[in-house]
Amino acid sequence: MTSRNKRTIGTEYEEKAATYLKQQGLSILEKNFRNRFGEIDLIGKDGNYLVFIEVKYRFDEKKGLPMEAVSFRKQKTICKVSDYYRMLHQIPEETGIRFDVVSIENNAISWYKNAFDYIG
Repeated sequence: MTSRNKRTIGTEYEEKAATYLKQQGLSILEKNFRNRFGEIDLIGKDGNYLVFIEVKYRFDEKKGLPMEAVSFRKQKTICKVSDYYRMLHQIPEETGIRFDVVSIENNAISWYKNAFDYIG
């Protein structure tokens, strides 16, 4: 599978995740926010929380559960990118933030709120 195909598939599942989250009442502010540190799949607002969301998809469990693919290193990257996003958009420091993971296995969607803590 070429990386273009992987990217296309990734985008498709990120769209599914965004649609699901909107149905749950979360508003999507950004998709695929990138900077030199890395990327965050989705950024949203859930009540008073600014939410940074990683989307993981697996066709089956051969490569492990989608949630398991969000390694410590990936968490650290997401936190770094979130710092930049908050600075760029002048988000007040007292704003509540949360790091969630949306896991898609086949077509079953699971939303893990507070999937990991901020790593600074």
